[in-house]
Amino acid sequence: MDCTDNIKKRIEAYIEKNFSEKRRVHTYGVKDTAIELAKQYGCDLQKTELAALFHDLYRGVPENVLNYYVTHLGLDKKYLNAPNLSHGKIAAEMMQRDFGIDDREIIDAVSFHTTGRAGMTLLEKIIYIADAIEPGRNYPGVDELREIVKEDIDMACLVSLTRTIEYVSSEGNFLDHDTIDAKEYLEEMIYKKEKTYDK
Repeated sequence: MDCTDNIKKRIEAYIEKNFSEKRRVHTYGVKDTAIELAKQYGCDLQKTELAALFHDLYRGVPENVLNYYVTHLGLDKKYLNAPNLSHGKIAAEMMQRDFGIDDREIIDAVSFHTTGRAGMTLLEKIIYIADAIEPGRNYPGVDELREIVKEDIDMACLVSLTRTIEYVSSEGNFLDHDTIDAKEYLEEMIYKKEKTYDK
């Protein structure tokens, strides 16, 4: 990917012009948290910063506009009338079209930042958990997540995914199967890791 600094300036200008104050503060909170985690876990800092800046590119956009993009971009119909799920998918498409980003790792980190998925890369885990624990987040259990991620990002993601599944299910809302796949994948990964330590 070329011209990273230019892309960063363009997305920051877009954020300043188009985001609400709350969304702007959240986005920069995710960026700062993600960069801290990238330094701790050894992830590329430029990719991390760009993924964090782009992750909520279409958050807060009216549902009818999101539905238009879901249809126009040929995305799965399950994302219709589901802004929590569609905004990341749309952002992943538009960052390629409008900003020329062609790095699959960054694209996937934005695409799956809400749901997670099986086989998440380190960058995907960082953006997923940074979105959940940035300083502006205030909900039961967030402080526990902030402590867990200092020791084990896989466990932090697993705990967050498990809570998401429980909450969405209790509300009777649609649960993307990627979230279930991500939880099962991490459970297996952590189990294998623990078995290795036991030897």
